[in-house]
Amino acid sequence: MDPTFTQDEIFRYSRHLIMPQVGLEGQKKLKNSSVLIVGAGGLGSPVALYLAAAGVGRIGLVDDDAVEISNLQRQILHDTPHEGQPKVISGRERLLAINPNIEVDAILDNFNNRSAQSIAEGYDILVDCSDNFSTRYLVNDLCVLTQRPDVYGAVYRFEGQVSVFDARYGACYRCAFPSAPPAELSPGCDGTGVFGVLPGVIGTLQAAEVIKLVLNIGQPLYGKMLVYDALSVSFQTIKISKQANCGVCGTHPKINNLISSERFCPDETLTLALQEIITASALKEQMAGINPPLLVDIRNQVELQISSIPGARHIPLEKLPEGLKTVKKNREIVLFCRNGKKSARAV
Repeated sequence: MDPTFTQDEIFRYSRHLIMPQVGLEGQKKLKNSSVLIVGAGGLGSPVALYLAAAGVGRIGLVDDDAVEISNLQRQILHDTPHEGQPKVISGRERLLAINPNIEVDAILDNFNNRSAQSIAEGYDILVDCSDNFSTRYLVNDLCVLTQRPDVYGAVYRFEGQVSVFDARYGACYRCAFPSAPPAELSPGCDGTGVFGVLPGVIGTLQAAEVIKLVLNIGQPLYGKMLVYDALSVSFQTIKISKQANCGVCGTHPKINNLISSERFCPDETLTLALQEIITASALKEQMAGINPPLLVDIRNQVELQISSIPGARHIPLEKLPEGLKTVKKNREIVLFCRNGKKSARAV
């Protein structure tokens, strides 16, 4: 028996070991590889589970969020008993329960331009499982500057995308998306609905790309983006060309270090003055007073079906400029949404 593996590992990876494309040497590559997963949520869950099961020797989970009940509809790395615990701690326990032969780094930190370099130190491959444009650009730029592959995935409602961005062999993320869309068109900034099983499909494809890269087999998704539509059960492959004028991997790059991620999604860090914020209890008192404020609900029509405040006027955020023209200005206006991000922008 090869001294690299224990008897348990030989049995555990037996279905890999009998495949000519993997075999003993390929399994050694997996055991000696290190992968950083940025985001331990919907996409990060299947990626982490399958890489752990496959025997990737070192897996890093970076996330600064905690497990919430609303996560469990799609974030299968976590469970109800771990509600309130950091996702990276919950994830580490689950991965080691699946495969105690691997090393799992639980990195409870915000992945930003100040921390990204040190967090990613020592990992061969970065897997972008984030849910916002800020982090996607950051992961991409770091990979370009340090010559590592960025295994990208994204989901939105019923559609998902997968690609492998590596400037050494093709396009990077900025070649495909030179700049972030406006905030109102950025679903990652406000949070939006997602079909529960969709991250499982996309995350599993990401895990497959990672394993192919480690084993150096098949054709990675260099210069291509795979788009999956769950409703029509269709896959489409879009060609992505390397751009000579790309800001980070082009002929004359302008980006030579990591840029503050806050600039790409300004409403993520948007803050209001104290006088522009009201608590629920203070609002309740005002509503019972002589001159109650006008409540304006800026959520979409679907969210109204879930919950609403009686007497509130509904003006969706995208229609706010026109809608406010019909509102009398002699009353205080209180704007509200689901989590405060849209209403902060509306203010």
